[in-house]
Order: sequence, then C-alpha cells, then structure tokens
Amino acid sequence: MPRFLIVLSIIYVVLAIYGFQGFKTLFKSTWVHLFYGLLFLAALLNFIIRVINYTPGDGVRGQLAVAGGIFFSFLILGIVFGIFLLLEDVVRLFVFGYNKIAGLTEPQTNFFPSRRKFISGIALGIAALPFGALLYGMYRGKYNYKVLKYEMAFDDLPDAFDGYQITQISDVHSGSFDNHDKVAYGIDLINKQQSDVILFTGDMVNDKAVEMEPWTALFSKLEAKDGVYSVLGNHDYGDYTSWPSEEAKAQNLQDLKDLQKEMGFDLLLDTHRYLEKDGQRIALLGVENWGRGGFKKAGDLQKAKSGVAKEDFKILMSHDPSHWEDVVIHDDYHFHLTLSGHTHGMQFGVEIPGWVKWSPVKWRYKYWAGVYEELNQYINVNRGFGFIGYPGRVGIWPEITVITLKKKGLT
Repeated sequence: MPRFLIVLSIIYVVLAIYGFQGFKTLFKSTWVHLFYGLLFLAALLNFIIRVINYTPGDGVRGQLAVAGGIFFSFLILGIVFGIFLLLEDVVRLFVFGYNKIAGLTEPQTNFFPSRRKFISGIALGIAALPFGALLYGMYRGKYNYKVLKYEMAFDDLPDAFDGYQITQISDVHSGSFDNHDKVAYGIDLINKQQSDVILFTGDMVNDKAVEMEPWTALFSKLEAKDGVYSVLGNHDYGDYTSWPSEEAKAQNLQDLKDLQKEMGFDLLLDTHRYLEKDGQRIALLGVENWGRGGFKKAGDLQKAKSGVAKEDFKILMSHDPSHWEDVVIHDDYHFHLTLSGHTHGMQFGVEIPGWVKWSPVKWRYKYWAGVYEELNQYINVNRGFGFIGYPGRVGIWPEITVITLKKKGLT
C-alpha cells in the first residue's frame, strides 16, 4: 500500500474515532453508533481498493474519482467536527486544571466536565454543511449547467456586428463524464442559445483522445451559423499521463485534432480566421496553450496575429487566463476580447451575484471567473463545462457563456 495512503488512512481513522466521542453524546442507540462506524469504514475501504487497483496512466476519473470524492467528504466531516470537539476539550481541560488548583472535591463539582450535548449538536450541524454540499456537488452540482449572459460595447466594433452573439464553452474534460443524458441536456442548452458562433477554449479531454470517443456524436450536434471554433488546453497534450513512447503521445494529440475536425470544430493552432457579415469582418484568433507556473507554453501570439491588421476588431481564444495577464494585454496589438477557461473556479466556492464571489482559486489566479477589464481590453474566464479531480461542483456551476457584442452609439 502506498505510504501516502497509509498516512491518510491513519489520519482518517483518528478523526473518525475522535468524532465518535461527540456523536455518541448525541445518539445513545447502539444501532446508530454501528451505522456511523460502518459509513466511515465503507468510505475508507472503497477508496483504498480503488487506489490499489488504479492503473497509472488512466487518469483520476471514473470509480476512483467517485471513491475519492466520497472519502474526501467524510474526511472533511471528521475535520470540521473534530475542530469543535477539540475546542470543547481544551475548555474541559482548563476547567479540570482549575478544579485541581482550587482544591475542589468531586462532590462539590464535576472534576472533569462531561461533554455537553449542545456543543456536540452544533459541531455536527456545522460539519454536516460541507459534507452535504460535497455529496450534492457530486450527485447534482456537476451537471447544474448555468447560462451566463453578458453585453459588451465597443467604439470600434464594425456596425454589421452590432448584436452579434457568441457562445463560449470551455474545459469539457470528457474523460470525467458519467451521464449521457445530462451531457446531452448541456449540448441542447448550448444550441438553444442560437448564437452566431460557438467558441471552445480548450481541455477537451483529461489525458487521452479516446476519452472523447463516446461523446463525439453528442458534440457533433453543436451548430452555429458562423461555425464552431476551438483551441487546445493544457490537458489536451497528454502531458499528465504515461506513454509507451513519444510517438504514441504525438499520435494521441493528432487523434484528438482529427476528432475535433470530425465533430466539425475548426481548431485554431496559432492562427486566425475572419468572421464576415454584410461586407465587414472581425478577426478571430486562437493560440495553443500558454500558461505560467509549470504549464505548457506552446502558444505563439505573434504567429497567430500574423496577417491581422492592428485596426481589425479582434477576439482571441487562449485557454489559460495567465496568458492574457502576462502577454496579451501588453502586446502592441489591441485585443478587444479574450476568451479563456482553465481555472474551473476550482469547482468550489460561493457566488451570489452582486454580493459575493469567492473561491480558493483566487489565490492562484487574479482573473479566475467572469468578465474583467484591463487597459480597455476584456477577458471572460469561463468556469468550465465539465469537471476533473473532484467529481462534482459546489457553488461554482458548469457554465455556458453567451456574449452579445454591441456598437457604442448605435441604438
């Protein structure tokens, strides 16, 4: 058994036993106690079995991802519950010490106070919140698609493109999908927007092109008047799994490119296209993945913009928003709108429009979800259509972005 799994299991068991002290304060039934123990044990054993039987190179998905999600949910339950019980024990220990020093006898006071049912009840209630949220995120949240709509106005948008509508999706991670009907609903929801163009900003798979094969027919149904365009994301290159040879890895990437072509996606690899309407046009550019912090830096913005005039209205697809922050907004060209993904909003956070927008991923990425403006240039960071790692979403729901371009001064 891997060392990390042994250590993690020991921590898990200690938390489960410690939490049981508060649990039995609330519930006196032996059957309830047995149920508590069996649930914690089943989550642990299921996770251990999946890890031991895991085949390197398969990626963390499927049964292992679900087992890990359930295990992590119980671990969080134990941690939060344990924190409250620990605080209570500190108080109990303080009271015990005081009684000793004061020389109080047992008949005068409880020498070592027993646990209070009220505190255990509060602790369990609070611990149940993240526990329930994580399980809900696995059961429903990961397919809780949301359509987010924005209007963006520009002085130099060609008149013919006033009202032009873009649908952006990102981070499909098809290797994580486990419900055909739910994904089909998401595809239908994209088409129902009836946008002029559909733009996909990378991470079609977790690791391997074969992950997309069961979903090719569904994604082939995506349609828009001006086409469906795409770029590659960091996961699409197969860098996070093992390969028998470099040739096999290269073939996998080519297979993914061929699949996208088969689905009707026009894959932009450091190049551009023009979208035309009523004799006017805007430039659509796409770069390969460029990311900071150890992520692949394959994107070549200079190559993509070769042949594009400075005065053209430009939309750029670049998977990682750090590219926009580090390179794009400082380029001598003015990129009116950049579309990115990559962060997933960490698939966990709290968003109440107009009030709260928070996720731990904000400590890694300055631009992590939604629309931002810098130097009179805009970026939209899509929260992702799929999921990876934790097989769910809590508070940060899968996103379909609809952006309507407007010309300033036109009614």
